[in-house]
Amino acid sequence: MTFVITERCVGIKDTSCVESCPVDAIKPTLDDEEFDDVDHLFIDPATCIDCGACVPACPSDAIFAEADVPDQWKHYIAKNAGYFAKAC
Repeated sequence: MTFVITERCVGIKDTSCVESCPVDAIKPTLDDEEFDDVDHLFIDPATCIDCGACVPACPSDAIFAEADVPDQWKHYIAKNAGYFAKAC
């Protein structure tokens, strides 16, 4: 299982979750060139260790365990994985 950033992050991109992640699974960071090109942040499912540290750090309550993503935001699971698939 991994964690997924959903609709509530769109347009906000608060990086508190990035700072809380012990394995740097949340991208892009403020230092990444594509930060301004995306509408929200993403969690790398291959890097995420399922620790959940990002969940309480998110001020917009946008992060859910993959199994707990609300139905209306399930498409963010594929969107999240797709962001990292393009980098391969």
